[in-house]
Amino acid sequence: MVFQQKIKISTLGRGTSNITRQVNELIQQSGITQGIVNIFVHHTSASLILCENADPTVRSDLEAFMEKITPDGDTLYRHIDEGPDDMSAHVRTVLTDSSLSIPLNHRQCLLGTWQGIYLWEHRTHPHNRSLTITVYGE
Repeated sequence: MVFQQKIKISTLGRGTSNITRQVNELIQQSGITQGIVNIFVHHTSASLILCENADPTVRSDLEAFMEKITPDGDTLYRHIDEGPDDMSAHVRTVLTDSSLSIPLNHRQCLLGTWQGIYLWEHRTHPHNRSLTITVYGE
């Protein structure tokens, strides 16, 4: 059986949004008890990560790391059509993931104790992001 739904997530600008609850709600709606859930983000300047969900400094440290290796406005970049954060956002997306696949059982993602599913906005301004959640199983 396959269940698929598109959702929108409004971001506040650069940073992470925990989407674990929304993903688990869609799994519940699917009626599928065991299988795989795939999450896909339809953008080239936002990504998906599995990350520590207990200590928010992990995500701020990841942001600091990305700022160090992909600074906004770097003179190396030629693609700056939408501002100094344009190309750095694309690089951040390429270095992370545009989709995640996670096993599920008993209508829940089989995440580790401290894992959460996050949409990572790489642009400095708020955006509305589209994600497709596909649940495969029985």
